[in-house]
Amino acid sequence: MVEMNRRKLLGTAAGAAGAAAVAGAALTPAAQAAAKFGATGASAPVGPHPHVFSLTKAKPNTFSGGDLRGAHEEDFPILKGQNASVYMIHLDVDGVREPHWHPTAWELTYVMSGKVRWTILGAHPTGKYEVDSFTAETGDLVFIPQGFFHYFENASSTERLQVLVLFNTSSVEPNDDIGIVGSLNAIPRDVLGAVFGVPASAFHGIPTEVKPVVIAKKKR
Repeated sequence: MVEMNRRKLLGTAAGAAGAAAVAGAALTPAAQAAAKFGATGASAPVGPHPHVFSLTKAKPNTFSGGDLRGAHEEDFPILKGQNASVYMIHLDVDGVREPHWHPTAWELTYVMSGKVRWTILGAHPTGKYEVDSFTAETGDLVFIPQGFFHYFENASSTERLQVLVLFNTSSVEPNDDIGIVGSLNAIPRDVLGAVFGVPASAFHGIPTEVKPVVIAKKKR
């Protein structure tokens, strides 16, 4: 009788392990991106109520130039279908958020502390490219329309930058983020050379590893 119970127990454990493996393999692309991008599911820092999320306790993604942590539909379930997500981003001195754009979302950024330098490239109804470069400081709001190419960097040589970024999408940021490294890698080197009027070899130094979100650090 004891042996039968033991076998039953082992069988149950094996079944549970198999079910877990199947569940892992069945993760959606969004869930897989979320798993790489921060805490998900039961490990997410949701507060004592479904409407509360402990953003400062969320596991950060760390890069050479800073870090970020976010609340989105994969780790804050109440956001699902609400077209809302938020990220807290820190940039070290010389930190730069990779130039990028969001095809399906606008971006509203609040400067919590420090000074930030922005560059935004939008539509050009006048026939000229409308490039807007400016500096924002603590307490300022910066709005980037949907689809506009942009990036920001820490404008201080001594102080760390902290911003809070809100999107009108519930998805994980990498799912609505097209970075410049990925964009250049989508174009053959000889085509880049033709467009820029230089030999294709001029672009051989472009890194081939494409990451969903990058916070880099400028080299002095």
